[in-house]
Amino acid sequence: MKSAYEIIIRPHITEKSMNASYGDQRIQDESQLVRKYTFIVAPDANKIEIKRAVEEIYNAGRKPDERITVTSVRTIRLPGKKRRVGRFPEGRTSDWKKAIVTLKAGQTITVFEGL
Repeated sequence: MKSAYEIIIRPHITEKSMNASYGDQRIQDESQLVRKYTFIVAPDANKIEIKRAVEEIYNAGRKPDERITVTSVRTIRLPGKKRRVGRFPEGRTSDWKKAIVTLKAGQTITVFEGL
């Protein structure tokens, strides 16, 4: 079995993913906000492994009443793109996989911890 750090490679930080991590701006009550976080994951990881890995990494060192709960995981496989590499006319970037993790309402994590 892979370790959690082999499954979750890094957070995928873009403008769109950061907006999703703040939740719906129309909801005023912090305890009702549903937050979504985006991660780059191992291409062979499945949703159950991703869920366990996120909970293991971000629950480390937390008190039992502060633990996070992942409610859903969505994944997407993204193919590599053609790129020019030095003097060679064509090369390819690697294929990769992205996971969008939804937390239970009112919960939050610090995505920038390992950066």
